[in-house]
Amino acid sequence: MKSSARIRALFALVVIAVSVYIAVTVPVRLGLDLRGGTQIVLETRSTETLEADGEATDRTLEVLRGRIDGLGVAEPTIVRSGDNRIIVELPGVQDPRQAAEVLGRTAQLTVHPVLGPGTGSDPGDPLPKGERVLSDEAGERLHLAPAALTGEDVEGAEAAFDQQGAAGWLVTVDFKDDRGWAKLTGEAACHPAGDPQRRVAIVLDDKIISSPQVDPSVACGAGITGGSTQITGSFTSDESRELALLISGGALPVPVETVEQRTVGPTLGAEAIESSAWAAVVGTALTAVFIIVVYRLMGLLATLALVCYGVISYAALAALGATLTLPGLAGFVLAIGMAVDANVLVFERAREEYGHRSRPSSRSALTAGFKGAFSAIADSNITTLIAAVLLFLLASGPVKGFGVTLAIGVVASMISALVITRVFAEFAVARRWVHRRPKITGLASVGRVRAYLTRRNPQLMRRPRRWLAVSALVLLVTGAGVLVRGLNFGVEFTGGRLIEYSTSSTVDPDRARAALADAGFPQAVVQSSGDNRLTVRTEELSNAEAVEVAEAVGEVGGGAEKVRDELIGPSLGDELRRNALIALGLALGAQLVYLAVRFRWMFGTAAVGTLAHDVVILTGVFAWLGKPIDGVFLAALLTVIGYSVNDSVVVFDRIRELWAKNPKAPLASSTNRAILQTLPRTVNTGIGVLFILTALAVLGGDSLTDFALALLIGIGVGTYSSVLTASPLAIELDAHSGGPGGGGRGRGGAGRSRDRGSRGRGGPKSGKSGGGEGSVRTRAESRGE
Repeated sequence: MKSSARIRALFALVVIAVSVYIAVTVPVRLGLDLRGGTQIVLETRSTETLEADGEATDRTLEVLRGRIDGLGVAEPTIVRSGDNRIIVELPGVQDPRQAAEVLGRTAQLTVHPVLGPGTGSDPGDPLPKGERVLSDEAGERLHLAPAALTGEDVEGAEAAFDQQGAAGWLVTVDFKDDRGWAKLTGEAACHPAGDPQRRVAIVLDDKIISSPQVDPSVACGAGITGGSTQITGSFTSDESRELALLISGGALPVPVETVEQRTVGPTLGAEAIESSAWAAVVGTALTAVFIIVVYRLMGLLATLALVCYGVISYAALAALGATLTLPGLAGFVLAIGMAVDANVLVFERAREEYGHRSRPSSRSALTAGFKGAFSAIADSNITTLIAAVLLFLLASGPVKGFGVTLAIGVVASMISALVITRVFAEFAVARRWVHRRPKITGLASVGRVRAYLTRRNPQLMRRPRRWLAVSALVLLVTGAGVLVRGLNFGVEFTGGRLIEYSTSSTVDPDRARAALADAGFPQAVVQSSGDNRLTVRTEELSNAEAVEVAEAVGEVGGGAEKVRDELIGPSLGDELRRNALIALGLALGAQLVYLAVRFRWMFGTAAVGTLAHDVVILTGVFAWLGKPIDGVFLAALLTVIGYSVNDSVVVFDRIRELWAKNPKAPLASSTNRAILQTLPRTVNTGIGVLFILTALAVLGGDSLTDFALALLIGIGVGTYSSVLTASPLAIELDAHSGGPGGGGRGRGGAGRSRDRGSRGRGGPKSGKSGGGEGSVRTRAESRGE
């Protein structure tokens, strides 16, 4: 064994061993959409005196952390996002009303002397600085002096039940320095009993929560010593605990606003995990059977490498502490198809090498296959990484998790295909019994697709404009859907609230819509999703109004259980919509720059033009179908872009290789040969991914149906366009620029190169990869393939 092979084997062993250890010992953190719970995104707002910068947000976060701890939620998470956003995750919390109210309240606590009743002053007259008129608990208006004490003077607060008196639940407040409280109550005690000025007003967020009168036993000027007081007010146990929590937690340095709120029921999360797991098992099993049938022993070894890929991806997710979301789980499944793609690239290249060598062997063909396929694998995976990074940077919520798992899957698939599969394959072909039976490897046959293409030698690029005309027609028909039907933007991009309910019986949407109109929500959009599920979408809906909606749906459905709740503020909706356009533009621009650097400008331009073609077609199909355009669709769209570029890169990489051997060949001729040589890989990879996506669409559950449908449509269109749109477009660009590919000669070059290519250019004499079809045909016929 060569030293390089030993290093690869040792590296593979270490990676697998470490991955198994991490997978067994470190659990993966599930997102709330998989385990159920509530996520709230708060945005800090600047005031006249304080800017909501990173420092203010950090101090706000610490106050919120204390409040969350007081709620008693198990394993809460609170982190800062950017300079002015805080993400709060509350596992198991299905009713976010209390949490949202506690977190969102500024809790500015102040204690004021009472100057008298608030009826004597004209509401239009300005009050002296610091004074205000507020209504007390009974609705009586009081004129308050500037605050004598604030929340910063409070040491702590505790809810308690009055066992001896009749006060019921109350809140005991302890002050840090009893002198301020004694002075305030001593001045109030100088006024006669019953006088409003003998009262002390405790104000929380511009609302008097308690205004007790100083007891007649307190002497004027002496005040209440001990630095403690009790707040009473017919509180329930929950209200008293919440009030104590707000007072002891302190005031927020700056106000906060809820810009996003998501709630997922535990049943939906459990169903999503189970259905996605089944989709992964069935899709992987079908893909494994397919590649074993096609590539025999190499296919079996690639399947074992796929298992290793799964372990590596899971371990990487756990080691990084990343959160596994539902779209992320779909990305994990989808990356299996990408790992298969890398293996197919290597095996198809090895078949070519085996076919045109004068003294072929499985070992030499395999080595040449890995070497020849490396650049295409690297280029295609880098383009997918670009899409994954953009998703992570610009997406929101669970879709961000898709970007993480997609990036991890890309890296893991390269390790699986280029290292682990190679170690397994090189060990197998070095066995004597395998060397004596080369057909068992699956590399000694060119394959049925390649043999058919070699016999027929179709001239696909003889008239490239015909393919462009077909693409233009499809583009026109699907793009018309955007103009005719319009785009059904999801709540993420428009702002508003979307709630999904599971009802006890099937409910007609029109009946539910009428019930909601009677309840005061005539603008609500109601749709059925599944046999007994309804989704209700409104522009603005408070948590209290959401309860009324649930009651209305429950009445017509015989009971309703909330399984999903998403609230997006209008400012965040605008931001997400803007970020989606930025992500799309950056994706196309980044692909153009990368491909222009790696290839020629015309190839980069053709690839990006094809990507725009795929984007319009997929968006138009969703417009015709009335499907939502949301964050999940954006994830699917960027994945399709990455996948479509993969196919284009494989063809362009082969064109570059053929041109390097014969720079004077017409571009049409080289492109035609490149398509025919790479088409077996395109077909086999497409079938493998089709198994994965079909399993995801059929078995992945309602939550992933639209995602899988978008990928099925997009990858189908992308596979076609990467071969029959990008290549003709590159030929036309070269023809109009008078480039080195032969300019106008390119369209006729494919037909004229047929005999010359079969007589020797790139044939067995050259001994190099990417040989002509003639040499492959000769060997295929001699073996009776």
